[in-house]
Amino acid sequence: MAFPLETRAYINGKWVEGQGGRFPVMNPAIGEQIAMVTDCTPHDVQTAIDAASVAYKTWKKSTVKERSTILLKIHKLMLEEKMRDELATINTMEMGKTKEGAYGETGFAASFFEWFAEETRRQYGETIPVPAHGKRFITVKQPVGVVAMISPWNFPISMLGRKVSAALAAGCTCVLKPAEDTPLTALAFAKICEKAGVPPGVVNVVPCSRDRVQEVGALLCDSHEVQVLSFTGSTVVGKWLYSRCGNTVKKLSLELGGDAPFIIFPSADLNKVIKGAMAAKFRNCGQACISPNRFFVHESLHDEFVNRFVAAMENEVKLGNGLLPGVTLGPLINQKQHDRCAGLVRSAVSAGAKMVYQGKDVPGPLFYPPTLLTGVTTDNPIAQDEIFGPVIAIIKFKTEEDVVKMANDTERGLAGYFYSEDVSQIWRVAEGMEVGMVSVNEPFFSTCEVPFGGVKLSGLGKEGSMHGLDEYTHIKLICFGI
Repeated sequence: MAFPLETRAYINGKWVEGQGGRFPVMNPAIGEQIAMVTDCTPHDVQTAIDAASVAYKTWKKSTVKERSTILLKIHKLMLEEKMRDELATINTMEMGKTKEGAYGETGFAASFFEWFAEETRRQYGETIPVPAHGKRFITVKQPVGVVAMISPWNFPISMLGRKVSAALAAGCTCVLKPAEDTPLTALAFAKICEKAGVPPGVVNVVPCSRDRVQEVGALLCDSHEVQVLSFTGSTVVGKWLYSRCGNTVKKLSLELGGDAPFIIFPSADLNKVIKGAMAAKFRNCGQACISPNRFFVHESLHDEFVNRFVAAMENEVKLGNGLLPGVTLGPLINQKQHDRCAGLVRSAVSAGAKMVYQGKDVPGPLFYPPTLLTGVTTDNPIAQDEIFGPVIAIIKFKTEEDVVKMANDTERGLAGYFYSEDVSQIWRVAEGMEVGMVSVNEPFFSTCEVPFGGVKLSGLGKEGSMHGLDEYTHIKLICFGI
């Protein structure tokens, strides 16, 4: 490795050892230990919260130009060739995705710092007309305070970037707990913040082991100093955090699990469909909250789609270590995720689904081969739970009314995809899908300029876009008697 890995916590502008010893971070592609990372205890996390509270008193008074300047420095540093390569390499090593994917993710993360460097200048208030004489009303937007952030392992730099950029732009300070599987990327990001001149205490990174996750999470929820909790992760954990935060009536930003439908209507262009389905399903080895979970294929296209998709998988998917050239699909993150994915496939087959295709030549124990199932029913667990793996579960449908009903028959509502060339149908289905984000004839829709978030059990609030600052600000009314 051409660069040193930072393995200590970053608290109040200093690199420190946590009080809990150290825990291993593994490379899921080759099963080897990358590093031993400091294990922060609740005491360490409280120290970070205290530092963020003190720093907030000054940071909230910084001008929008001062914040914008620092955010743009972070953006520039992330995109410098050497740093971008370092971030991508660390990401690939600890998460398992391809180097190309990690490189793209770094650019995506950096884009939020540029966006919010501009958006911080547009935190406008209002002058409100009133029917009474002798009064004037205005509103101003103010930062909420200290923000606790819990970022996921599947996109360790972009999810972090989307949260931190908005919080800093709003005038908040933050305490970030990265996922225990991927803390090294977050610590590398902290080095960038340090180099960019982020004041001590404004950004704090506190890694901890899986054994300490619950007690650290409880502290972040229970702390009266923490005003907002921003979490990206599973619905199960999100519900626990939501309940726990009730005692302090925290503001919550939750981006939780999805169960995305991918609908293929009779008018769809199958060339576009195959290309889009491959891109949407296999990015990050299927480990994305917006990954298509249920493929609804019209009966008139079913057999042709299956045959063409199998051929595409055979020709285009190559499993392996993401640092190697030509690899398109990495491993699952850990044994728990691998066992879960395999279990969902077994249960689907036991319930009558047909395994039409499963790849071979698996290069390691955490790799799961691309798999295609047909004859899946909507009540099967594989159609109700996040698969989080390279598995295509196909459900045949007859009518538009039926498929929209089936697509909405889930507790989650993050994203949805469909392919159609019928303009009237496009409007009907886009408006009828019970999700926070709909993508029509296109596999990629996430960008810093648009709001990201779901409905139902997929979460609360929006990240990115002009609305991203709303999670970290409150509106204050000021009345003037004249």
